[in-house]
Amino acid sequence: MTRARTWARRRTPRVRLRGWGGVTAMAVACVLTAALTLLPLSRHGGQAAGADTPGATGTTGTTGGGTTATLPVRAEACTEPEASLPPSSADGPGIEKIKERGKLVAGVDQNSYRWGYRNPYSGELEGFDIDLVRALAKDILGDPDAVIFRAIPTNQRIAALERDRVDVIVRTMTINCKRLEQVSFSTAYFETGQQILAPKDSPITGYDESLKGMRVCSGEGTTAYEALEKKSYGAIFKDEFDGTEKDPDRLTVPNQLDCLVRLQLGEVDAVLTDNALGAGQAAQDPAVALKGSGPFTTEYYGVAAKKGADDLVARVNKVLVDYRAGGKDSAWMVSYRKWLAAGLPGISAPPAPKYRSE
Repeated sequence: MTRARTWARRRTPRVRLRGWGGVTAMAVACVLTAALTLLPLSRHGGQAAGADTPGATGTTGTTGGGTTATLPVRAEACTEPEASLPPSSADGPGIEKIKERGKLVAGVDQNSYRWGYRNPYSGELEGFDIDLVRALAKDILGDPDAVIFRAIPTNQRIAALERDRVDVIVRTMTINCKRLEQVSFSTAYFETGQQILAPKDSPITGYDESLKGMRVCSGEGTTAYEALEKKSYGAIFKDEFDGTEKDPDRLTVPNQLDCLVRLQLGEVDAVLTDNALGAGQAAQDPAVALKGSGPFTTEYYGVAAKKGADDLVARVNKVLVDYRAGGKDSAWMVSYRKWLAAGLPGISAPPAPKYRSE
């Protein structure tokens, strides 16, 4: 019997529901929804392209405010997916629709600790992404509370935009070329990267040969899953009937947080996720940690809007300019220090925006 199998079998009976992890695991099926509008979306439909998904050991590293870049874009190539439309405060059909409604409809997570989660004591949605949504609502509508939050599963983010269920997705969503074929993105508002999350006592040392024979969980349609498809180091990461209605959702799951629950129950040996999300999950459960020296990819989160919603994207980019402004006293840094600095220390500035020239 291999070391991986021996260790996995030894761990399987253990049920570790500790700290925030225990709260989350027990609340997955009965989360408070009185103040949250849920989307009636099917389990597997709608998203053909990738998701994302924060630690004791990993950080994103220091990102620089830097000089704003303006980059030419060629229709036949996508070489700078983080380059977005120049910022603008002009109203267009997308902004007018939001103003007529009087509410910004935002797709968010309600289970990602420190990013978008429902505080079990107050019942309110909180986190870094939630702060950004409120900044958007304040700029567009003059009221940070003029928001309808809708909980969107990881694998349904693109579908929610395509079906006009939300105006924007602010849900730790990585900007990449594949997704740009289906949605439009703002400039980057956070830098992250893929990293392995596993129990502290695991023989897994990172995204390396120690994964051989191990069961690794990832979110459906995520950049983590795409990374495993490219190089798995012998890990077991794909369910039978993966991506179909028969998918048992054991190793690939609709909601990225489900991976943490499976890890706590001993049903998987590790999780591959954004280190930004992994750090929050390590804070929920002190028995797990990010493994390795740091993330092995560089990725950026952006606010997603429906493909072609140019006026809304330009307005979001204008809000992000203001959100980044002010150095260490910027709204971005205030939110970072409140929610993320404990698990992702050392970040001195948000990523610098990149714009494309028309």
